[in-house]
Amino acid sequence: MSDKLTIRDIAQLAGVSTATVSRVLNNKPDVDPATREHVMQVVQEHGFVPSVTASSLAGGRSPLLGVLVPSLTWPLMPQIMQSVADVIEQTSYELVLYSISHRTDRSGLIDRILATRLIDGLLAVYPDGLAGAESTASINRESSTHLREIYERGFPVVVLDDQSLPGPVPWVGPDNRVGAYDAVRHLIRHGHRRIAYVQGPLQYQCSHDRYAGYQQALEEAHIAVDPVLIVQGDFSTASGRTATAQLLALAERPTAVFAANDQMAYGVLSASEAQGLRIPDDLAIIGFDDIALSAHTRPALTTVRQPFAEMGRSATEMLLALVSAPRLFGGGLYSERGQPVGARADFALRMPTRVQWPTELVVRASCGGEHAEVSSVDQIPIDAAR
Repeated sequence: MSDKLTIRDIAQLAGVSTATVSRVLNNKPDVDPATREHVMQVVQEHGFVPSVTASSLAGGRSPLLGVLVPSLTWPLMPQIMQSVADVIEQTSYELVLYSISHRTDRSGLIDRILATRLIDGLLAVYPDGLAGAESTASINRESSTHLREIYERGFPVVVLDDQSLPGPVPWVGPDNRVGAYDAVRHLIRHGHRRIAYVQGPLQYQCSHDRYAGYQQALEEAHIAVDPVLIVQGDFSTASGRTATAQLLALAERPTAVFAANDQMAYGVLSASEAQGLRIPDDLAIIGFDDIALSAHTRPALTTVRQPFAEMGRSATEMLLALVSAPRLFGGGLYSERGQPVGARADFALRMPTRVQWPTELVVRASCGGEHAEVSSVDQIPIDAAR
């Protein structure tokens, strides 16, 4: 970044060689005490933090990439992280994992991560499982803005499935609209016309995209969108149960429910069965995500599969491409070694800013019909700058 000092900068400010600065910072004994004191004074005056990455490279150790993730207990994280690790294993890089929660000051954490100069790039994973309170969504937006600022200043960043509208930061995620469209279209093809929707928090872009797919499928079938059949949830199982109670209290009940994630669908399943409904005879149910548990519910849950492994792999490959590309710092273009390579040019313009992966409708017992996997109508990822 423009204010990122190097050992060379400190050497110039102190009037000594870079080797001398290195010996001082590594507490080597063969340095004149007065020189040591002078160098340390310059270091302190300029708030210089030694680059751990550079030290690691000098010592023959592997360079590092950071991965910023929510709690590892979220059921979709193993698939994402396994694919990330699979890609990294083919390189000289190693991973540093940073875990966050709704109580974490994410912008502050990101600043602390960068201040250590430990990593060459950052993959930020923000899946919809992080949903909940409005304050959480506000934190997500704030950290997304912070990541954008860091990226625009030249630090390699890739975001996986962020919940705000994608900006200039490279982004990888699923096609939420088409996934929802496929789910509702499947229900319509099986004769359902009164289809309820349990939607996610409106602070998240994926909630709007999935609602748009629900609405499109109904409109194409000339079925009016009935507001009483749209119930707000927060991506939790408890909110799925609450929404189901509201829907089943209607004078004219729905015959099918599309829940905007699997965890809410679990709530729909349990609340429906608690009222004596037979699934799918009395009520068909479809979720969204296809986390591991969904194949083992009773009945097994029909759901829209997000390609977590593919998204993790492509996001990691994109980050590696950014790290290996020249970086823009302080108005000039510099290589990884800090050498100028020519006129100002933004490497990001040559990179895709948005990679959107297609989803799959996985048909199981909770909505009836044949047991099969139905690919979405859009098979080819959108892999172009927008």
